[in-house]
Amino acid sequence: MKYIRLTKEQFEELHPEFINFLATQSIDKAEWDKIKAEKPEVAEQELDVFSDLIWEGVLTRAEYLEHFSKNHVFLFHCQPDDIRSIVLKTMNPEIDFLTKEGLQWLSDHMFTDDIEMKIGKKLYAEERNGSIFQLIMQGAFLSDGQLYKQIQSIIEQ
Repeated sequence: MKYIRLTKEQFEELHPEFINFLATQSIDKAEWDKIKAEKPEVAEQELDVFSDLIWEGVLTRAEYLEHFSKNHVFLFHCQPDDIRSIVLKTMNPEIDFLTKEGLQWLSDHMFTDDIEMKIGKKLYAEERNGSIFQLIMQGAFLSDGQLYKQIQSIIEQ
């Protein structure tokens, strides 16, 4: 398995897609029930293959990621060959970006000496989707990139 197995909730959400996946392998409900009962290891393999297919699709389409911690905000723009980053760090240890108040403070102090901003660009250490997956496993989540784009447009002015 290349990534991780989807959760039970994710499988439930993707039930129609999973049915189509099984159908492409000529597996109907009766056959699937039989596989689960008689060959659970084969059923497990099917779940893993489906999970990898879903992850591969999500990661291929991933364009922006965000990761928030108490004192840092990491914004990523996933390019085909590299990943661009904007890292914001509060110089005030009392501020917590994991709270609504902390995010409001960030908004009010974005371009002041209270915020250290670093811009970066890095080639992927491994293949693109694997690198993005590692960021997600570390707590990053997919985003629409609005915050990244806003900051980038101000920097470019």
